[in-house]
Amino acid sequence: MEVSVLGFGGAWIGAEEVSPETVRTLLDAALDAGLNVIDTAPVYGESEEKIGATMSGRRNDFLLFSKCGEAEGLEGEDWEPDVIRRSVERSLKRLRTDRLDLLTIHTCDLDTLKKGDVVEAVRRAKEEGKTRFVAYSGDNEALAYAVDLGAFDAVMASVNVADQANLETLERAVGEGLGVIAKRPVANAAFARVPDENDYGRAYYERLQKLQYPAMDVGFALRWTLTQAVHTAIVGTTEPAQWQEDAALLAGGPLPVEAAEAIGRRWREVAPNDWIGLT
Repeated sequence: MEVSVLGFGGAWIGAEEVSPETVRTLLDAALDAGLNVIDTAPVYGESEEKIGATMSGRRNDFLLFSKCGEAEGLEGEDWEPDVIRRSVERSLKRLRTDRLDLLTIHTCDLDTLKKGDVVEAVRRAKEEGKTRFVAYSGDNEALAYAVDLGAFDAVMASVNVADQANLETLERAVGEGLGVIAKRPVANAAFARVPDENDYGRAYYERLQKLQYPAMDVGFALRWTLTQAVHTAIVGTTEPAQWQEDAALLAGGPLPVEAAEAIGRRWREVAPNDWIGLT
């Protein structure tokens, strides 16, 4: 599966105030700019329905990723095999397609992963042709376990200038032939704003205050993430022009090795052991 270096993250478009017309314009702009990955999940509001309603006519133009695990509107408990089966079937219906390109276990904990039922459920979905490949999304010990398990085609993890705890695990994943998907690749732009206390980016903001990198902007942060053991970085937006802007940011190519390594050195100097990957 050949993926573009940037993928579209479908979380933000799930909000009620984002119209289907906006979604169509946004995704057409993303695909026309060269992106070929659209990543969504059943828990992202109306994201799956909007993608299905607006993009089913271009289904062969992109790789479609979705997730499973949470009951979210289905009878049963999170991580039950039958909940996963019904969740996948519902996602296919919402997305107006007969198959996913990647089905991802959506951040279940290590103990649940070790039981094996969840892994067996996504393996069965793959055998039944409902997805071409399967993945695990998570961080830290659970991510390391998933990489070593030998059951997945890819993994998704948090990786950015303020979240480097999983880098060695991701390098091992690439070495073992797994695809690697980066979530939060620009640290929620916490270097350019002061996030609210309950904002995802708040922890990154607090880390960045201690890291005190000499210079940081979205382009630098995104290019840094893409110098790591990463095949595609998922970026979310509701602004169609964002894709041309991101393409321009990446036009300069990879960061110079010295600049990229300086970020890693600073992390190793400052980061305490409890700065784990943020799920």
